[in-house]
Amino acid sequence: MLELNPQTIAFFIFAVFGLGGALGLVTTRNLIHSALYLILSLFGGAGFFVLLSAPFLAAVQVLVYIGAIAILFIFAVMLTRGMTRLKEVVNRQWWASAAVGAILFALLLTGVILPVWGDGGTNPNQPPTDLVATTEDLGVALVDGNQYVLPFLVSSLLLTGAMIGAIVVARDQEVS
Repeated sequence: MLELNPQTIAFFIFAVFGLGGALGLVTTRNLIHSALYLILSLFGGAGFFVLLSAPFLAAVQVLVYIGAIAILFIFAVMLTRGMTRLKEVVNRQWWASAAVGAILFALLLTGVILPVWGDGGTNPNQPPTDLVATTEDLGVALVDGNQYVLPFLVSSLLLTGAMIGAIVVARDQEVS
């Protein structure tokens, strides 16, 4: 059964931050407010990393995602919104995305949450392990050929392509 201890309370607080920020992100029509909700949601994710005893990943989440990317989104929206001259379009397919979200939530509930907290666990009397990966283990996993080097390289290529695309789009707007 679920114990009421400080970790559980912190988990639910970060879950409210994460889910509330995500819900505000997809429901608001103001782009600046959406970016602020994104920051709140990412902060909830950083809190989960702290609860998982991964302070390095929590610091990376705060510094890189909240401190750089989300703030970059805010500046990009503020600086380019007037240049696009786009009219606001209402999405008439919101019900389809709500249905997909509900299906994904049900899949996560049955596949992740119930086996951990419900009766579906392999051995509910077994305490959780105290084995925690270090920053060195994370670095080795990212560059080891047998672990995560391929996804790491693919993500770096995708980010490089996005950067080149942003430069090309900015240069084309500057010329016209």
